[in-house]
Amino acid sequence: MTLVVDAVHAGYGQVRVLRAACLVAEPGRITCLLGRNGAGKTTLLRTIVGLVPLQGGSIRLDDIDIGALPAERVAAHGIALVPQGRRLFGELSVAENIEIGLMAHRERGRSVRGQTRRRVRERVLALFPVLGERLSQRAGTLSGGEQQMLAIARALAIEPTVLLLDEPTEGLQPSIIALINRVVSELAADGVAVVLVEQRIDAVQALADRAVLLENGRVLASLERAELATQPGRLARHLGV
Repeated sequence: MTLVVDAVHAGYGQVRVLRAACLVAEPGRITCLLGRNGAGKTTLLRTIVGLVPLQGGSIRLDDIDIGALPAERVAAHGIALVPQGRRLFGELSVAENIEIGLMAHRERGRSVRGQTRRRVRERVLALFPVLGERLSQRAGTLSGGEQQMLAIARALAIEPTVLLLDEPTEGLQPSIIALINRVVSELAADGVAVVLVEQRIDAVQALADRAVLLENGRVLASLERAELATQPGRLARHLGV
């Protein structure tokens, strides 16, 4: 399913953060969202999933208007967010955190059945095998890389058609970054529409089918993969201090 964000305005109280922001995320493609700190990247993702109220414009998933839906209804339509900072339930186990994701799974409008639960959990653990060895361990005691894997696994437990990731590799060691990038690429190859907030230019050039540059809540440009290869300096100019 295709996510279309059209001329969206949003913010916090009287503070307007997004100003006519636009974004298209298509099945099987990775859209990287770039911009300096404070550009509105996190606010855009939170607005898409219903955590920040939409103040103008529209957000659609194919022909479904999701802009006014509460967050739980957005998740039921197959949109999952991996937030910056992971936001795990630290006192709960790895298995319980994944179960929370399964609770948001949608299966023909009914609660997900036991057989589907097992299938989804097995698929998620196959992507991150180390989590299968930690199922009874409290999430708060995992390493930073393992916590990030769990945050992604929890989001994938709803079997999303659209996956939003807010700087998922920030502060992680290279081997974990490589694993997460591989998983993201595999998900896109399976037809998931991926929106990835990323600040590392090398990662954007390696992963992105499209890069969207955001500044002061407005989209400055949208560059396709071919343009990214021929205009690397353009990204550096917009991301530099």
